Amino acid sequence: MKIIVTGGAGFIGSNFVRMSVARGHRVVVLDALTYAGHKENLDGIIGTGDFEFVKADIGDKRAVTKLFQDFKPNYLFNFAAESHVDRSIDGPSIFITTNVLGTSNLLDCSLEYWKSLDDSGKKLFRYLQVSTDEVYGALGDIGKFSETTPYSPNSPYSASKAGADHLVRAWHHTFGLPTITTNCSNNYGPYQFPEKLIPTMIRCALAEQPLPVYGKGGNIRDWIQVEDHCNGIWLAMDRGRPGETYCFGGNAERNNLDVVKSICREMDQLIPRANGRKYEELISFVTDRLGHDWRYAIDDSKATKELGFKRKYNFEDGLKHTVRWYFENQAWMRQVMSKSRKSG
Repeated sequence: MKIIVTGGAGFIGSNFVRMSVARGHRVVVLDALTYAGHKENLDGIIGTGDFEFVKADIGDKRAVTKLFQDFKPNYLFNFAAESHVDRSIDGPSIFITTNVLGTSNLLDCSLEYWKSLDDSGKKLFRYLQVSTDEVYGALGDIGKFSETTPYSPNSPYSASKAGADHLVRAWHHTFGLPTITTNCSNNYGPYQFPEKLIPTMIRCALAEQPLPVYGKGGNIRDWIQVEDHCNGIWLAMDRGRPGETYCFGGNAERNNLDVVKSICREMDQLIPRANGRKYEELISFVTDRLGHDWRYAIDDSKATKELGFKRKYNFEDGLKHTVRWYFENQAWMRQVMSKSRKSG
């Protein structure tokens, strides 16, 4: 297939591009290379397919339209988003610009392109929106999110993603554009920007710095390894029905403190501290995040039944692989963090 991957130089997007090229697809990556998008994330890609890179913003109508006209894709996968909750609290407007207005532009350009296709092209084309479980709000101690859970976003980030999802739904029901939306739990794995929980803890531990945990560390998340998530996205595109939503989880609920302690144990095994002490001693509790959702968890039985979704990784094996990847790629971490500080 010929596919456009917006946000393909980010964490999940770059892992998806690697998987897609390995499977033989032709890929064009469109990315504005903001603080969390890095061409280094696409280095060393191998496979029977190929890819090219276009630097542009998803809100640039001229650039997106030209890409459709020149490449004539079968599918578009929209990974492009401002995605860090803390940054959305400090500056919400860029989240609205990228996540809402950018998605609106992609939908407009996709619709214009789709209308220009012949009947077979129209039948094949799909637009897939990659979303998050955070649009559903927060859970108590029991229950799980599913495709029928009402939206109830609690942060500027999740509100902007919810707005984008509603636009995708509207473009399908109003204009007939064949769209699919996916919602996932917390991703982890290679190439995640080192401001998120797991890479932050690994980076700080390697530097012998305090490991900052919000509040008392009791907030609970469900964790999915990024390769499992990317495989689910392909299943949704290949087997999913236009207009439908599919949820992907990791069946791996952990509170934040337990996740950090698990990282510390892996670090103790992989690279023991010079002073012989345990990494857990570096844990430091900090002021909780504003509006911090208590718990997320996903019921992905619909994806399991309708798409044949299966996970390759359990959390323990996935975390072990992740810790080792960051340890072996410290130069990458230093490079992307340095670029982020320069770009603000």
